[in-house]
Amino acid sequence: MKFKNVAKISFALALSLGTGLAHAEDTIKIGVLHSLSGTMAISETTLKDTVLMLVDEQNKKGGVLGKKLEAVVVDPASDWPLFAEKARELVQKEKVSAIFGCWTSVSRKSVLPVVEELNSILFYPVQYEGEESSKNVFYTGAAPNQQAIPAVDYLLKQGVKRWALVGTDYVYPRTANKILEAYLKSKGFTDEDIYISYTPFGHSDWQSIVSDIKKFGTAGKKPAVVSTINGDANVPFYKELANQGVSAKDIPVVAFSVGEEELTGIDTKPLVGHLAAWNYFESVDCEANEEFIEAWHKYTGNENRVTNDPMEATYIGFNMWVKAVEKAGTTDSDAVQDALIGVAVPNLSGGTATMMPNHHITKPVLIGEIQDDGQFEVVDSTPTTVVADEWSDYLDGSKDLIADWRAPLKCGNFNVKTGKCGGSGK
Repeated sequence: MKFKNVAKISFALALSLGTGLAHAEDTIKIGVLHSLSGTMAISETTLKDTVLMLVDEQNKKGGVLGKKLEAVVVDPASDWPLFAEKARELVQKEKVSAIFGCWTSVSRKSVLPVVEELNSILFYPVQYEGEESSKNVFYTGAAPNQQAIPAVDYLLKQGVKRWALVGTDYVYPRTANKILEAYLKSKGFTDEDIYISYTPFGHSDWQSIVSDIKKFGTAGKKPAVVSTINGDANVPFYKELANQGVSAKDIPVVAFSVGEEELTGIDTKPLVGHLAAWNYFESVDCEANEEFIEAWHKYTGNENRVTNDPMEATYIGFNMWVKAVEKAGTTDSDAVQDALIGVAVPNLSGGTATMMPNHHITKPVLIGEIQDDGQFEVVDSTPTTVVADEWSDYLDGSKDLIADWRAPLKCGNFNVKTGKCGGSGK
């Protein structure tokens, strides 16, 4: 009797294990690594929802390689070391084929050594400071020459002569502002024309800084603020601008991390005329964008949910990954990495995004002006898409470097002067 019971249990266990293995083999997992709590949740939660929508849509098309996609969502909670821990969990425990995630550069820098060690793939969907090209990272957000430099060029055309570079205190704003400072000095500006200020994540008391910006703008030269403020600190910053009567006519602000999502928490009427530089706005008028917005509203069940630039970058990265996996015929990381180079997919501005050998994509650059409904009116744009310059031409340690992940070079920091892979050698 005992033997029969044991046999039954063993058979049931074997059947259960077999079913579990079959299920695992019939799905392809991808990781979603975005903060759903903490200071960056205001920006990142929407990107989690975007990936889930894209997975749902792809599964309705039959999945990838005949298998359903399964999104594994984790919350690194705006805790930068936790990003690395969660990334390792996704790759080693969950066996994901790729990770879609991170917003801040400090979170990406935390994840970078993990995906390199485990030879995984990270799609990074947010504008960043450049100065990097990894075999295991595909950058679908803007490099500085695809956002920051064109934004400054636009303000130069408007006659701006004094520059307040205001940002959150971490790697992206500091490096981006280092590049912008060098660029402005190459245009003949001096230290007295440039004001730089950094504040912590979640900073809320902007009274003294806005007061300093107003004072900086009274020197008889037209001023502007170039903002690399990230996360929920943007809400009190813009409120304080309004409180102190700083209008776009007097001191325009051009932001690199404020889009439609961030403006949903702000009374935008006093902000009309301030600017943002992105590669996509919800207000772009084209069929692809209309279809995306309609799908987003249908998926969320909320007609008021806005779209934004990092959502488009997520959309592009996801579609590139699907196309590369199908091209490679496998989810093997090395094969997909090689297949991704040269992949082209539609963007949401009516054009095409192409993954270049430096693991960055081609992008149009748009300057948008805030409207009283929280949307942006495009006031300037590049005539064609721009190829990313991953290593800045304006920094001494970078201007001789290029990245090319194709054979035979396969290098992220090749020095064209020394002919060696490994950077400047400093």
